Amino acid sequence: MNKRQLVDSMSAKSGLTTRQSEKALNGLMNVIHTELSSGGNVQLVGFGVFRVADRKDRIARNPQTGEAMKIKGRKAPVFRAGSTLKNVVNGK
Repeated sequence: MNKRQLVDSMSAKSGLTTRQSEKALNGLMNVIHTELSSGGNVQLVGFGVFRVADRKDRIARNPQTGEAMKIKGRKAPVFRAGSTLKNVVNGK
């Protein structure tokens, strides 16, 4: 499902117009982006938690040459599914 399909589905299920649904989705994504960029997290009970994880420096191998190379640490966005979402996906 792409963003357009998600907006259409939100519109159909919520009774909002397509434009209102797109505004709501864009607002949600903006809030999540802002919170994660400031080092916070977003917890939606039953759905999951969006947070930032720190990846440490590590040594890896170039698959073409086999040469060892250093990969710098970075921050990465992480999503952990909540129990309700896991149950829905597993058909429980």
